[in-house]
Amino acid sequence: MDEKERLNALDVALDNEMREREFYLNNAKRTKNQLGRAMFQQIADEELEHYERLKELHGKWENKDKWPETVPLKVKDTIVKDVLQDIVKKTEKMPEKDDDDLKAIQTAIDFEARGTSYYAKIRDEVSDPKEKEFFDLLSKIEHEHYLSLKDTEEYLTNPASWYVKTERHGLDGG
Repeated sequence: MDEKERLNALDVALDNEMREREFYLNNAKRTKNQLGRAMFQQIADEELEHYERLKELHGKWENKDKWPETVPLKVKDTIVKDVLQDIVKKTEKMPEKDDDDLKAIQTAIDFEARGTSYYAKIRDEVSDPKEKEFFDLLSKIEHEHYLSLKDTEEYLTNPASWYVKTERHGLDGG
Protein backbone atom coordinates (compact mmCIF):
# COMPACT_ATOMS: atom_id res chain seq x y z
CA MET A 1 0.00 0.00 0.00
CA ASP A 2 1.65 3.24 -1.11
CA GLU A 3 1.42 6.65 0.58
CA LYS A 4 -1.51 7.87 -1.54
CA GLU A 5 -3.51 4.69 -0.92
CA ARG A 6 -2.87 4.97 2.81
CA LEU A 7 -3.95 8.61 2.87
CA ASN A 8 -7.09 7.67 0.91
CA ALA A 9 -7.74 4.90 3.43
CA LEU A 10 -7.65 7.54 6.15
CA ASP A 11 -10.20 9.60 4.20
CA VAL A 12 -12.50 6.58 4.07
CA ALA A 13 -11.97 5.93 7.77
CA LEU A 14 -12.80 9.56 8.61
CA ASP A 15 -16.00 9.40 6.62
CA ASN A 16 -16.99 6.07 8.19
CA GLU A 17 -16.36 7.24 11.75
CA MET A 18 -18.48 10.36 11.27
CA ARG A 19 -21.35 8.49 9.58
CA GLU A 20 -21.33 5.87 12.32
CA ARG A 21 -21.30 8.57 15.02
CA GLU A 22 -24.36 10.22 13.48
CA PHE A 23 -26.11 6.86 13.31
CA TYR A 24 -25.41 6.18 16.99
CA LEU A 25 -26.46 9.68 18.09
CA ASN A 26 -29.72 9.46 16.12
CA ASN A 27 -30.52 6.10 17.69
CA ALA A 28 -29.60 7.29 21.17
CA LYS A 29 -32.15 10.10 20.75
CA ARG A 30 -34.79 7.85 19.16
CA THR A 31 -34.86 4.92 21.55
CA LYS A 32 -36.93 4.81 24.70
CA ASN A 33 -34.84 1.90 25.96
CA GLN A 34 -32.35 2.97 28.64
CA LEU A 35 -29.89 0.26 27.60
CA GLY A 36 -30.05 1.23 23.92
CA ARG A 37 -29.64 4.92 24.75
CA ALA A 38 -26.60 4.32 26.95
CA MET A 39 -24.98 1.90 24.48
CA PHE A 40 -25.53 4.12 21.44
CA GLN A 41 -24.32 7.24 23.26
CA GLN A 42 -21.15 5.55 24.52
CA ILE A 43 -20.23 4.22 21.09
CA ALA A 44 -20.99 7.63 19.52
CA ASP A 45 -18.59 9.26 21.99
CA GLU A 46 -15.89 6.71 21.20
CA GLU A 47 -16.39 7.12 17.44
CA LEU A 48 -15.91 10.88 17.87
CA GLU A 49 -12.58 10.26 19.57
CA HIS A 50 -11.53 7.97 16.70
CA TYR A 51 -12.58 10.64 14.20
CA GLU A 52 -10.62 13.36 15.98
CA ARG A 53 -7.49 11.23 16.20
CA LEU A 54 -7.75 10.21 12.53
CA LYS A 55 -8.36 13.83 11.48
CA GLU A 56 -5.30 15.02 13.40
CA LEU A 57 -3.25 12.24 11.86
CA HIS A 58 -4.58 12.98 8.37
CA GLY A 59 -3.75 16.70 8.60
CA LYS A 60 -0.19 16.12 9.76
CA TRP A 61 0.40 13.33 7.26
CA GLU A 62 -0.95 15.38 4.37
CA ASN A 63 1.31 18.33 5.25
CA LYS A 64 4.49 16.28 5.61
CA ASP A 65 3.72 13.53 3.09
CA LYS A 66 4.64 10.80 5.59
CA TRP A 67 3.46 9.22 8.80
CA PRO A 68 3.93 11.92 11.46
CA GLU A 69 6.17 11.37 14.44
CA THR A 70 4.21 13.64 16.78
CA VAL A 71 0.64 12.31 16.60
CA PRO A 72 -0.41 10.61 19.82
CA LEU A 73 -1.15 7.13 18.58
CA LYS A 74 -3.26 6.14 21.50
CA VAL A 75 -7.01 6.32 21.81
CA LYS A 76 -8.90 5.55 24.96
CA ASP A 77 -9.83 1.95 25.52
CA THR A 78 -13.48 1.26 24.95
CA ILE A 79 -15.74 0.97 27.97
CA VAL A 80 -18.78 0.01 25.93
CA LYS A 81 -18.68 -3.55 27.29
CA ASP A 82 -19.36 -2.15 30.75
CA VAL A 83 -22.52 -0.30 29.66
CA LEU A 84 -24.68 -3.43 29.46
CA GLN A 85 -23.47 -4.72 32.84
CA ASP A 86 -24.10 -1.34 34.49
CA ILE A 87 -27.61 -1.01 33.08
CA VAL A 88 -28.54 -4.57 34.06
CA LYS A 89 -27.38 -3.94 37.64
CA LYS A 90 -29.36 -0.70 37.88
CA THR A 91 -32.66 -1.88 36.41
CA GLU A 92 -35.13 -4.11 38.12
CA LYS A 93 -36.95 -5.34 35.04
CA MET A 94 -36.01 -6.41 31.58
CA PRO A 95 -36.29 -3.53 29.07
CA GLU A 96 -39.03 -3.91 26.50
CA LYS A 97 -37.90 -5.34 23.22
CA ASP A 98 -38.26 -2.78 20.43
CA ASP A 99 -37.91 -3.93 16.83
CA ASP A 100 -36.40 -0.57 15.81
CA ASP A 101 -33.75 -0.92 18.53
CA LEU A 102 -32.99 -4.45 17.39
CA LYS A 103 -32.65 -3.32 13.75
CA ALA A 104 -30.37 -0.47 14.85
CA ILE A 105 -28.22 -2.86 16.87
CA GLN A 106 -27.99 -5.28 13.95
CA THR A 107 -27.00 -2.42 11.61
CA ALA A 108 -24.42 -1.31 14.15
CA ILE A 109 -23.06 -4.86 14.40
CA ASP A 110 -22.52 -4.77 10.65
CA PHE A 111 -20.78 -1.34 10.88
CA GLU A 112 -18.44 -2.57 13.56
CA ALA A 113 -17.63 -5.84 11.78
CA ARG A 114 -16.73 -3.90 8.64
CA GLY A 115 -14.69 -1.40 10.69
CA THR A 116 -12.79 -4.22 12.36
CA SER A 117 -11.95 -5.77 8.99
CA TYR A 118 -11.10 -2.43 7.37
CA TYR A 119 -8.61 -1.38 10.04
CA ALA A 120 -7.12 -4.88 10.19
CA LYS A 121 -6.65 -4.82 6.41
CA ILE A 122 -4.80 -1.50 6.61
CA ARG A 123 -2.73 -2.83 9.52
CA ASP A 124 -1.74 -5.86 7.48
CA GLU A 125 -0.80 -3.81 4.41
CA VAL A 126 1.49 -1.25 6.05
CA SER A 127 5.07 -1.78 7.11
CA ASP A 128 5.70 1.06 9.57
CA PRO A 129 5.42 -0.38 13.12
CA LYS A 130 3.69 2.79 14.41
CA GLU A 131 1.08 2.57 11.68
CA LYS A 132 0.57 -1.14 12.37
CA GLU A 133 0.12 -0.46 16.07
CA PHE A 134 -2.34 2.38 15.49
CA PHE A 135 -4.55 0.48 13.04
CA ASP A 136 -4.36 -2.65 15.17
CA LEU A 137 -5.66 -0.65 18.12
CA LEU A 138 -8.53 0.78 16.07
CA SER A 139 -9.38 -2.69 14.78
CA LYS A 140 -9.45 -4.10 18.31
CA ILE A 141 -11.68 -1.29 19.59
CA GLU A 142 -14.11 -1.75 16.70
CA HIS A 143 -14.11 -5.48 17.53
CA GLU A 144 -14.94 -4.69 21.18
CA HIS A 145 -17.86 -2.57 19.95
CA TYR A 146 -18.94 -5.50 17.79
CA LEU A 147 -18.81 -7.95 20.71
CA SER A 148 -20.68 -5.57 23.01
CA LEU A 149 -23.40 -5.04 20.44
CA LYS A 150 -23.70 -8.81 19.89
CA ASP A 151 -23.98 -9.20 23.66
CA THR A 152 -26.71 -6.53 23.77
CA GLU A 153 -28.53 -8.21 20.90
CA GLU A 154 -28.52 -11.49 22.83
CA TYR A 155 -29.69 -9.75 26.01
CA LEU A 156 -32.64 -8.23 24.15
CA THR A 157 -33.60 -11.32 22.14
CA ASN A 158 -32.79 -14.14 24.54
CA PRO A 159 -32.29 -12.82 28.07
CA ALA A 160 -32.33 -16.28 29.66
CA SER A 161 -29.40 -17.38 27.51
CA TRP A 162 -27.59 -14.12 28.20
CA TYR A 163 -27.97 -14.55 31.98
CA VAL A 164 -26.78 -18.16 31.86
CA LYS A 165 -23.71 -17.15 29.86
CA THR A 166 -22.96 -14.01 31.86
CA GLU A 167 -23.51 -15.42 35.31
CA ARG A 168 -21.80 -18.71 34.35
CA HIS A 169 -24.21 -20.93 36.23
CA GLY A 170 -23.47 -24.58 36.11
CA LEU A 171 -26.15 -26.89 34.80
CA ASP A 172 -24.79 -30.00 36.50
CA GLY A 173 -27.42 -30.04 39.25
CA GLY A 174 -24.77 -29.91 41.97
